[in-house]
Amino acid sequence: MKEIKAIIQPFMLERVCAVLREIEGLPGITVSQVMGWGKSRAADARDPVQEAGIAFARKTKMEIVVSASLAPRVVAAIESAARTGNVGDGKIFVYDVEEVVKIRTGERGEEAI
Repeated sequence: MKEIKAIIQPFMLERVCAVLREIEGLPGITVSQVMGWGKSRAADARDPVQEAGIAFARKTKMEIVVSASLAPRVVAAIESAARTGNVGDGKIFVYDVEEVVKIRTGERGEEAI
């Protein structure tokens, strides 16, 4: 199993979700509004946020856990849908997931995703 974390531009969320909805077997996603900065230190952020005198860029974080076989398709979908070609498009991280437990049923592993 793989966890995919994507940090994308907030205005690209609708587009990315539309592409992800088309992927058969995608169990679901978690989305959070976050802020941060990359190499440019948010100097070119569209709508910077000031916290403690530091400029941050507004971003959207997507977290998705899928089977290892589905992960490449999900990554490719996010990458193509979120790309504008401009600085700040974001990053995608892929991690191994050791275990998943569905709290309601006690199911474990891929069946719990």
